[in-house]
Amino acid sequence: MLKELYIENLAVIERATIDFSDKLNVFTGETGAGKSILINGINAILGQRVTKDIVRTGTSKAVISALFTDLGKSVTEVLDRLGISADDGQLFLTREINSDGGSVARVNSRPVNVSVMREIGETLVNIHGQHDNQILMAPERHIDILDGYAESAELLEDYRSSFRELQQIAKKINKLRTEQDKKEFRISELTDIAEEIRALNIQPGEDKEIEAELNVSKNAVAISEALYAAKMFLSGDDETDGSVEITQRAAQSVESYTDIMQEVSPLYERLNSAAIEMEDISEELGELLDKLDIDPKRFDYLNQRSDDLRRIMKKYGPELDDVLETLEKAESELEELSGTEQSLEELDKEKDRLLAEVSKKAKTLSDHRKEAGKRFVAEVTEELEFLNMPKVKLVVEQKTGKLTVNGMDNIEFLISANVGEEPKPIAKIASGGELSRIMLALKNVIAEKDSIGTLIFDEIDTGVSGRAAQKIGIKLKQISKFRQVLCVTHLAQMAVMADNHLLIEKNIVGDRTVTTVRRLDFEERKLEIARIMGGENITELMLENAEQYLSEAQNM
Repeated sequence: MLKELYIENLAVIERATIDFSDKLNVFTGETGAGKSILINGINAILGQRVTKDIVRTGTSKAVISALFTDLGKSVTEVLDRLGISADDGQLFLTREINSDGGSVARVNSRPVNVSVMREIGETLVNIHGQHDNQILMAPERHIDILDGYAESAELLEDYRSSFRELQQIAKKINKLRTEQDKKEFRISELTDIAEEIRALNIQPGEDKEIEAELNVSKNAVAISEALYAAKMFLSGDDETDGSVEITQRAAQSVESYTDIMQEVSPLYERLNSAAIEMEDISEELGELLDKLDIDPKRFDYLNQRSDDLRRIMKKYGPELDDVLETLEKAESELEELSGTEQSLEELDKEKDRLLAEVSKKAKTLSDHRKEAGKRFVAEVTEELEFLNMPKVKLVVEQKTGKLTVNGMDNIEFLISANVGEEPKPIAKIASGGELSRIMLALKNVIAEKDSIGTLIFDEIDTGVSGRAAQKIGIKLKQISKFRQVLCVTHLAQMAVMADNHLLIEKNIVGDRTVTTVRRLDFEERKLEIARIMGGENITELMLENAEQYLSEAQNM
């Protein structure tokens, strides 16, 4: 429970220390006195977002501190997880908001992030303000309310665990299928490349050899004529002696003088060698002439082959070696892509198994909600009857649809405000006063299921008056027997129910507005109740009525 709250330099509150009862604490005060500032201060200490605007003008910072005692199990579990000691069963929270926008949070004097303070705060206090009625106006939030009542946390977490597995394997399958499509496209692409290059059966350096042979073939006539003339010059013909025969005769003419003149002998040898060399050259020229008898089919083949090689080099080159390297790389990548991996078939089987498991758990969760919904309707209806709404009929509409993180259910609360009317969505037919009472009924029913020790109701009485307001006050009184309740109200019917009545006053001190918070004794309560009922002109009759209301409330 919240034992004590200290506020310093928060908007118009210069300094205030507020002690709380463990039962029903009620705040009253004139409009604009600063009741909303008090709620803002509590929100700040619970780690909620605040702005520098709430710092009192002319001061450097605002300070809010709160002492909580009788800590529940859920609180101590969070503290243990965060490594924060609370051995004495007390928790001291401090929040400093600087005028420059920065803030400091401390838990038991230990500096912490605001997010840590918020996490702890969620286990300490549940604040219901007018904006919380919007939860009823948002059908997507209704499933959370029902699950809170049904205590579905364990079933829901078990379902979500399997659901997340199903999502992961579905993502894996989609990714694998996408990769498979890309892989198949790449395999097809590489196969086409490899087959195109293999079909040519290319040999290293072949392009150079082809070009050389083709160049000879294209110049075959001129080469033949040149070779033939050279051969004729060397070997002669029927009419003319060639160089070979002339050289041989030259050797013969000096042969008889080699013994007589020593210098002639080497010349004779050289003439013989020259004749032999020229005769060999003549024969080789003849062989070349025979080879130059070009086959037209061979010539066509060379041209076609040259075209094929140029085309493949243009596509995968620029050189023939580059083409062969492309083939090698394509074959290597094809080998890698054909490696083994978990098949889609196996994953699909696992997905089917998980889908069956998730569907079964979703059905179990749905049945659990259905049974809880019946009890929920009965308990809320009972609360609404007490809160002067006996004709309101609540229906938990449960429709099944596709599997989501919350199961297979779509939950929406419907109400029928009058007998004979079909239930309709709350957002369409509930008034502001009805929303407040419906929300109070829900809070009361759900509060029995959680372990949060302090409930705060900020103007829960908006839109109600008379008997309905009195019923809300009685209901808050009942709740306070089990939970600490803080309530901000402007109705006497609720204020008289307080175990601890706190007055929020705004006064002018010097040239500054100052808001104070003080506890009222019985006589002061009489005056405040009379003021709420009748305004500033308080009569003896009003005071008598106020005293009667207070006395009746104390006996409840």
